[in-house]
Amino acid sequence: MILETKRLKLRDYIEEDFNFLYSLLSNKQIMRYIGTGEIRDKLQTEIFLNRMRELYKVNAFYGLKVIELKENGEKIGHAGLVPQVVEDVKYMEIGYWISVDYWNRGYATEIAQGLKKVGRDMLQLEEVISLIQTENIASQRVAEKNEMSILKKINLKGRTVYIYSSKVN
Repeated sequence: MILETKRLKLRDYIEEDFNFLYSLLSNKQIMRYIGTGEIRDKLQTEIFLNRMRELYKVNAFYGLKVIELKENGEKIGHAGLVPQVVEDVKYMEIGYWISVDYWNRGYATEIAQGLKKVGRDMLQLEEVISLIQTENIASQRVAEKNEMSILKKINLKGRTVYIYSSKVN
């Protein structure tokens, strides 16, 4: 586990989390603003899970991790710090996906703010970003609450995306 907030904790994915991860990756509402917006099948979910495990090996703080409610251990989404290369520039992205049943409760903001602190305090990052599609108003609000602002607008995988940036102080 790399992070605990008031209500949440993050931990690495384990094999027993496969069905939970698949429930995120196969949900059209969750995936509509992720990448190309397409849902993933079970093979693609296994590939995704393996990519996260590889990131964990690079650095314990890297990769998307399961978000659990501290009060009962219920899995509500995933979030983490993910290395990205955008337009030939290396960044560290704060990513967060929350299960539909838990939207509008402040969980994404809470975990994003915690991840920003991890980036600053544990990884000594000067900047973190969030890649957010222009239609994804909810995630834009999360980034703004995390004291991030639009660095620029780009085309990524055929989608128009804002790069939200924050110099980590």
